[in-house]
Amino acid sequence: MKVDVKKLPQSEAELTIEVSNYELKPFLTNAAARMSKGMKISGFRPGKAPYDLVKKQVGEAQIYQEAVEDIVKKTFPKAVLDHNLKTLGQPKIEIEKLAPGNPLVYKAKVALLPDITLGDYKNVKAKKEEVKLEKKEIDEALKKLQQMRGQEISVDRSAKKGDKVEVNFDVFVDKVPIEGGSSKKHPLVIGQGSFIPGFEENLIGLTKNKVKEFKLKFPKDYHKKDLAGKEAEFKVKMLAVYKIELPELNDEFAKTLGKFKNFAQLQKNIEENLKKEKKLREERKFESKIFKDIIKNSKFAEIPELLINSELDKMLKEMEQNIARQGLKFDDYLKSIKKSQEDLKKELRPQAKQRIKTALVMQHIAQKENIEASDKEVEEEVKKAKKQYQDNQEIIKQLDSPQYKMYLKNFLTSKKTMKFLKSLVK
Repeated sequence: MKVDVKKLPQSEAELTIEVSNYELKPFLTNAAARMSKGMKISGFRPGKAPYDLVKKQVGEAQIYQEAVEDIVKKTFPKAVLDHNLKTLGQPKIEIEKLAPGNPLVYKAKVALLPDITLGDYKNVKAKKEEVKLEKKEIDEALKKLQQMRGQEISVDRSAKKGDKVEVNFDVFVDKVPIEGGSSKKHPLVIGQGSFIPGFEENLIGLTKNKVKEFKLKFPKDYHKKDLAGKEAEFKVKMLAVYKIELPELNDEFAKTLGKFKNFAQLQKNIEENLKKEKKLREERKFESKIFKDIIKNSKFAEIPELLINSELDKMLKEMEQNIARQGLKFDDYLKSIKKSQEDLKKELRPQAKQRIKTALVMQHIAQKENIEASDKEVEEEVKKAKKQYQDNQEIIKQLDSPQYKMYLKNFLTSKKTMKFLKSLVK
């Protein structure tokens, strides 16, 4: 295998890797065997047909295509180790030459571990604030629970603020329907501000089957730039009006939630949970203060763009998962905050760089202080996870994978490093 390493700006490198015909042979043989499992070749059991017969049936180019992912997975890490490169994240692979009878040539653009000069981490000053919980926070949590349990009752009257309504609407700019500007049986609660300013106010006073046309301007900072600041015509038909009847906050209400005997018990549970959440948030702030201080006094080489983009993708994925857990769609969330994914990436960029620097600092301190999770600690965590997911064989299989154990080792090492740093804080 021939490897040419070209160092690039911003702590990146480009590897040009050539895999010879001889080195390709076992990968091609395995790929042909995999492909033959789904074929009917006379005289041979699935997966047992010889290479030449598979080649004759599908063409050798297809075998090369099937093999290429395995080839890259095997040869790229070897190239990195052979050239003593400290890489981060996933490489960006580009196939340069893939043709039967020729060596495989591909390029791998990869982020390198940026150089870092650690600041003084043994004399960090950071303060943990005392956690206080106000009565109004408990009241707000109870109000949200009350709203979630509210009953929707169909009413034959005009809509007012606080009502849930169903509408058909169409939006036009210069008498032309806009993309995504039409919806049927669209539910919304008047006053929650889920539409552009003025839209919900125009629904107040409408009764069932009433049609209303009105004009509004899209906000200047609207997430769709082609509509920002433009005047639009709205045509709305009211389909249904529902008043939301809220339950009384009493013992009976607490019992409907399943595990509470009375309202006082529900209040106490909410108070305890809110305190836990606030303590956890304060702990995270405290940790953030520690790292801000260390990062401020440390020196970093330029952060690779590949690494920043990878971190941004991870942050967006985390955000999407959090929103999904609330029962919302990510696209709807973006509309509600009037931003696109690219807008979010621009906003999150400084935070992504800070997260990368935090990870680098954590890694360097762990190495310097010889902090590492032991294999025994990793196995103990795997056992705990297996007990939790004992009825799910698919997850148990993943828990035994080297990738998960490596993730766990890194996670536990970071946790131990954080504990060490907290013990040093003045």
